[in-house]
Amino acid sequence: MSEKPEGSIVRATLRALAEPRRLVPILLVCAPLVAAQVSFSREPLAPHLGVLMCLVFVGVAPVTYRVLFPSGLDLSHGGVRVLMYGTLGSGVVLMMGIVLPKLLDMGPTFLTQRTNLMVCNALFLVGGWGLGRDIGFEESLAKERARAARFALEAEQAQLLALRSHLDPHFLFNTLNAIAEWCREDGAVAEAAVLRLSTMLRSVLAGVRKATWPLSEELALMRTLFDLHLLRDPELFQLAVDIRPGAEDVPVPPLVLLPLAENAVKHGPAAGHRGRLSLEVQVRDDGQVAVAIENPGASRGPREGSAGLPTVERRLALAYGEQARLSLTSDAERTRVTVTLPRSGPLPGVIT
Repeated sequence: MSEKPEGSIVRATLRALAEPRRLVPILLVCAPLVAAQVSFSREPLAPHLGVLMCLVFVGVAPVTYRVLFPSGLDLSHGGVRVLMYGTLGSGVVLMMGIVLPKLLDMGPTFLTQRTNLMVCNALFLVGGWGLGRDIGFEESLAKERARAARFALEAEQAQLLALRSHLDPHFLFNTLNAIAEWCREDGAVAEAAVLRLSTMLRSVLAGVRKATWPLSEELALMRTLFDLHLLRDPELFQLAVDIRPGAEDVPVPPLVLLPLAENAVKHGPAAGHRGRLSLEVQVRDDGQVAVAIENPGASRGPREGSAGLPTVERRLALAYGEQARLSLTSDAERTRVTVTLPRSGPLPGVIT
C-alpha cells in the first residue's frame, strides 16, 4: 500500500479525531485528568496547563503514530520507527510537563509530578497507538469497501458485455438461416432480404460499439426485422405501428429490445398464429417510456433453454437497476410484452 503525503495524513487524522464517536471517549478521559489537575494543584495556571497538555497529547500522539506507521505498525525497519515514536512521545511529555512550566515560572502541579509524568507518557504512547490504529483501520475498511463496490460494478459490466456478445450473433445467425431458406424458394426475396440485412448489419455493428443509442435506432431495427419476415410471406401477419412523439431520442442500450421482436414473430405468426402484430411506443405522464409488442397466440411461458426474455431482463437490470420493468401478459388469443424505461436513459457509468 502506498503511503499518503504527511499533510494528507495529518488532516485526515485530525478530522477523524473530531468525529463524535472518538471525541466523546477522548473527553471522558481528559476531563478527569483536568479535574485532578485543578483539585490537587495550587498553581493558578494549573488548569490551563492541564487543558493544554490534553490538547497537545490528543492532537500530536495519533498524528505522530500515523505519520511514522501509515500502513500500520511495521517492524521491518528494525524497530527504528518504534524508537522514534517512543522518543518523540517522551519529548513531548517532558516539554509540556517540565520545560514549559519552568519557562512560565510555574510551581508544582498534579500532572507535572515525576510519577504522574510517567503515567502521562504511557497515556501518550498507548493513546496515540490506539487512536492512530483505529483511524487507520477505518480508512482501510472504507478503501476495501470502495474497491469491493468497484469490482462488483466491473463484474456486472463484464457480465453485461458477455450478454451482448451472446445476443448479437444469436440475432444474426437466425436472420442468415432464414435468408438461406429463402434462396432455395425465391431468389428475388432473398436478394431483397440481403440488401435489408446489409443495412441492418451496419446498424448492429455500430450499436455493438456504442454504450447507448436513440430509441428510434432500436425501433428501426425492429421494423426491418418485421419487414424481413414479411418479404418471405406478406400474409404472415398484419403489422400495426403506433409510435407517439417524444420518445424517439430516449437513450437505450443497443439491441436490448430486438429479441422481443424476434420472439413476437417466432412464437406468434411463425408458429401458426396469424393475425395482427403491433408495436406501440408511448410517453407516460410520469415521464417514463413504454414499449409494447403484441402478437397473436397465447404464451406458454419460458421454454427450456430459452435465452430471449431472460437476456432482456438481465440487460435491463444491469443497465437501469430497478428503474426499468418488463412485463408479460397473455390470454387465450394474444400475448403482450411491455418494457418500461426511464427517459433519462441507463444509469451513469454502466456499460450497456
